[in-house]
Amino acid sequence: MNKVMSRTAQSRPRHRPPTRRDSRRPGGAPPRTPSRPAAARPETARTLPGAALRQPRPTDLFAERLLAVLSGQRPVHWMLRHTAGRAYDDLARLAERSPLRTLGPRPFVHDIGYFVPSEGTLEVFARIAAGDRLRAMAFRLERGKDLRWRCTAVETGPS
Repeated sequence: MNKVMSRTAQSRPRHRPPTRRDSRRPGGAPPRTPSRPAAARPETARTLPGAALRQPRPTDLFAERLLAVLSGQRPVHWMLRHTAGRAYDDLARLAERSPLRTLGPRPFVHDIGYFVPSEGTLEVFARIAAGDRLRAMAFRLERGKDLRWRCTAVETGPS
């Protein structure tokens, strides 16, 4: 029996093949570090096994889009296909005054809330923070026959 065991042990290679240790090669590259802090990262499929990535809500998307236009970061025509009715004219009038433009830090959406007056309609309010100031923005979203959300009204608080 010793002969059988010694033969099988001798037929195996005595060491493993070399592994990559060079960091310049793809197999040995160090892991990438995230650019944002962990608290600011959205949940991903890695953190929720088997779950698809969460789609942003229309309230969040439109708040960010309107903020970009009203703070002067984007031109008004960027919202042309996302508005309906008089909302584009109202947005153009508001954007001339740039009510959410700041000299200090870039404004961001601090908080969002909404009310559902009827199916396919959302009335949304957003608090916009820039430094130590909070400002208000309100808008109305309506879902069209093509199932796309469009802004139908927009207002900002007094500046």
